Amino acid sequence: MNLTCLQQVLVDEVADVTVQCLLRTVSAAVLGIVFLSGRQSAELASARLNAMNVRFKTRVPWALSFSFARAIQQAALVIWRGDEANVAVAQTALLHRARCNQAARQRKYVATMEKEPE
Repeated sequence: MNLTCLQQVLVDEVADVTVQCLLRTVSAAVLGIVFLSGRQSAELASARLNAMNVRFKTRVPWALSFSFARAIQQAALVIWRGDEANVAVAQTALLHRARCNQAARQRKYVATMEKEPE
């Protein structure tokens, strides 16, 4: 199955349709919704989570967050490769992704965070 999309939809459009769908179908009694990456890049996942939290911060009854899945772990796993010598650098990469997603959860993520040193 080819998952490549030739025409990418804007981050805000994804945020809008995702949250509108959730508002129509998910009970307000649910405490939170966590997203998987769905093979999108870690940066795009953070940007989309941030957009949902920014655009709908007062209109959603649940917390919107990110699952501790591939989009958070991938960079660290690629760096680590099971080699003890790479542990510290891999941990730094994992911490960076966690901080980016924490910022997205708090409506504070910006793309320039990807270039900031830890």
